[in-house]
Amino acid sequence: MITAEMVKDLRERTGAGMMDCKKALTETGGDMDKAIDFLREKGLAAAAKRAGRVAAEGVVEAYIHGGGRIGVMLELNCETDFVAKTEDFRTLAKDLAMQVAASNPAYVRREEVPAEIIDHEREVLKAQAMNEGKPANIAEKMVEGRIEKYYKENCLMEQPFIKDPDTTVTQLITAKIAKIGENISVRRFVRYQLGEGIEKKSADFAAEVMATVKNC
Repeated sequence: MITAEMVKDLRERTGAGMMDCKKALTETGGDMDKAIDFLREKGLAAAAKRAGRVAAEGVVEAYIHGGGRIGVMLELNCETDFVAKTEDFRTLAKDLAMQVAASNPAYVRREEVPAEIIDHEREVLKAQAMNEGKPANIAEKMVEGRIEKYYKENCLMEQPFIKDPDTTVTQLITAKIAKIGENISVRRFVRYQLGEGIEKKSADFAAEVMATVKNC
């Protein structure tokens, strides 16, 4: 059985992400040394170490969809101007801008979600669970599960990548860090939708973006 303590220990020893550590332990039957080798072979341990380095270069990528109905600007950072000009990095920036257009996240990462929003969500979700007649202990577990779902829906880094739903955006970037050899970080983004905030007939622009991605 893979315990949270084992995952935490492997994370502290390698600096790799929690999900990557859990996968490594699962793949190696809980053998810590083999799990470390697994992460090293995948380049994930090295990528995690690079993630602590300053990334001040990069690009501001723009993506316009549907003849100007949705627009996204996203800042993707790396360590050097050389990497910022490479095709791999530019493609990643474009893909992430399309991700924002299609999935409409509110934040880059979960740490940016205001505590009061999570507290409010937790209260509403707990009331829903109790109204469903769930015991208090079960309701609490349901709430935490739904909070995790909230993060996955609203935080860019935790969303499934639109071109490969089995991969999260975090995993996508980690793999690019391992390949390119520099820290890569999404700093910020802004998403505009034509007529947003104006009452009118709705149009599912996000679905149109997803259709465009599938046809790429």
